[in-house]
Amino acid sequence: MKLVVQRVKQAVLTINDELTAKINQGLLVLVGIAPEDNDKTIEWITNKIVNLRVFNDENGKLNKSVLDIPNGGLLIVSNFTIYGDCRKGFRPSYSDAALPEPAKQTFDNLVKYIKDKWSDKLLIQNGIFGADMQINLTNDGPVTLIVEKN
Repeated sequence: MKLVVQRVKQAVLTINDELTAKINQGLLVLVGIAPEDNDKTIEWITNKIVNLRVFNDENGKLNKSVLDIPNGGLLIVSNFTIYGDCRKGFRPSYSDAALPEPAKQTFDNLVKYIKDKWSDKLLIQNGIFGADMQINLTNDGPVTLIVEKN
């Protein structure tokens, strides 16, 4: 699993011009699924996401996680293009990404796991697997990280 995690002041996801998900301060998490990803991958990577210390403390240091900020949110969006390999030619290869059906199941499991474990502490929103989504965000910092579990 490979994630692109962005610290945001706000993020809004629309599908067909309809508001589908919205968070204020928190993390936008773009999720790429690999064929070998499983429940252990989900457990490890979600623990990593919610505990990443990427928010400023009272001294301006990145010492707080999304769990530590008031009304923190997660917007989780599937994005197979994260596994795009651009080393050869001009058309990315997506051969390292999971096939659509198992990827959808893994993404759904990831969202369910996060909601079951942290919805009492965080606003958790998500996109719809395979949908054509538009995301409007205000990147904060910018702080953008790649989180990967092989």
